[in-house]
Amino acid sequence: MIGQLCGNKGVPMSKERDLAALTEGECLRLLAGSVIGRVVFVDAALPAIQPVNFLLDGQEVIFRTANGAKLAAATRESVVAFEVDEIDPDTRTGWSVVCIGRSYEVTDPARLAALADTMPRPWAPDRTAHTIAIDVQRVTGRQVSIPAGINQDMFTSPHTRSEPGQSWSRRFSTPPEPGIHRGTPGPQGG
Repeated sequence: MIGQLCGNKGVPMSKERDLAALTEGECLRLLAGSVIGRVVFVDAALPAIQPVNFLLDGQEVIFRTANGAKLAAATRESVVAFEVDEIDPDTRTGWSVVCIGRSYEVTDPARLAALADTMPRPWAPDRTAHTIAIDVQRVTGRQVSIPAGINQDMFTSPHTRSEPGQSWSRRFSTPPEPGIHRGTPGPQGG
């Protein structure tokens, strides 16, 4: 049984982490506090994922995209998913929220004017031609946390532990050693 396998320090995994479903209110609070999310849509009959910066406006996720972008075409009047998360690799904790809803292009001039002052500025240039809304119909989330009373230090590895003031991304921004390819399989035998 996976839950019975041992994780760090020989503690059974079922005892070292709590996995809990989030309420709709918790999901919306986490969604509203996020900056980047991922739109999941269909492109040429295949699943596709695109990161976007966004705004939660009531029960709608709003983002902008460029003219001619696959994202704009694929998300008009389609059922799509939207995901945000925050993961701490040091403690192997975090949360994920997934929304499902029908998307549409916002074309009403009054609504576009109202959104203009609240929309985040796109990170990529020329990404303001289309404003897309996802009318969220379903939202679910999960959170993995360390139970109260457990020392978080027992879950950090010397290989992933941060130095004071060092961010997680900084630890992993150095080039790999020769012969080591992060994220790719090793050499195939033959």
